[in-house]
Amino acid sequence: MSEVLDLTAYRSKLVEERAFGAWLKRFGESYGAETKVADFSDSTLYFLAKPGEETAVAYYELIMGILDLGKAPKFYYLDEVQQLRVVDIHLLLADQVRFELMRRLGWLTGFPGQEYTLLEIVQTFDTTKVEVRKEPIALSPSHPDYDVFDKLTIEDKQVFVRRKLLKALETFRVKIAE
Repeated sequence: MSEVLDLTAYRSKLVEERAFGAWLKRFGESYGAETKVADFSDSTLYFLAKPGEETAVAYYELIMGILDLGKAPKFYYLDEVQQLRVVDIHLLLADQVRFELMRRLGWLTGFPGQEYTLLEIVQTFDTTKVEVRKEPIALSPSHPDYDVFDKLTIEDKQVFVRRKLLKALETFRVKIAE
């Protein structure tokens, strides 16, 4: 029985190394199987919240490592179905990161999916994406636009919060520079 447990632990360790090895080099921070977006440092969170190719590559490093699809530069050699899956997971993870950034600013009181680890989000993507869409984002009542937000439909609330991203990035950049 201990051999089975050792094999399971060994496999878990391999997944962690594949998933987070590139991020250790990139960010100089250690992450593991229990890491959630709330565990990121402010600088890592800010980097991952920004749109762009460099950020996409960082997400591909993580996702492709977890799914054992190779290193990020191999993304362009994956078949179309695998590429679309990686991109879809990337978009969900980016949402989680951006919502966490807004939560740290006090703009959100919470968001669906914040309880999931990065491994869970990637490994159970099909069910996770459905689960996180069931609950609305919770804009903080102290946010200046809360009255407008409160009157919106769930779908419009999602759009409303996403439109705040550029302002949130700028506000967070100033906050972490202090």
